Amino acid sequence: MDKFIQLQTLGAGEFEHFNGSLKKHLIGTCTMLKSWDANQYICDAGLYHAAYGTDGFEEHMVSVTQRKAIGAIIGTQAEELVYLYCACDRTFFNENCLKTHLYKDRFTNKTFKLDKQTISDFCELTVANELEIANNSYEFIEQYGNELKVLFNEMAPYISKYAKSAIEDILY
Repeated sequence: MDKFIQLQTLGAGEFEHFNGSLKKHLIGTCTMLKSWDANQYICDAGLYHAAYGTDGFEEHMVSVTQRKAIGAIIGTQAEELVYLYCACDRTFFNENCLKTHLYKDRFTNKTFKLDKQTISDFCELTVANELEIANNSYEFIEQYGNELKVLFNEMAPYISKYAKSAIEDILY
């Protein structure tokens, strides 16, 4: 069964997103990651990256109590990345993580260190998420483009050459 359909069987409904439907955005994010030759678990995380809601998109498709069910569909490694993505306190991340590797979970309020690979995976997913929106919305670029350029510049040591090329193509 299709992985997105499996998410819907867990109770995920259809939500409006910045540039249309959330389903279209999630599939677009996954497709972008695949085009960058990202590992399969990162692509799968791209498809589910808003499953538990995010700091900035509070709507959640499923409850964090369904982590095991999500892990059974997309694998534990992908689910852990989805959880980190959804649980991320973005302000804390932007101010701390790329310099100190400290991460704050907004669900538990706990702070801990991430290893470099996890930060890299998180950054790759973040870039794909934002660029998928930007690629389809001049308004989004006008509103957030400069802020994203600064963030992506800070993420540069952690992201792939494909992500860097996409940033250039879409934001510059």
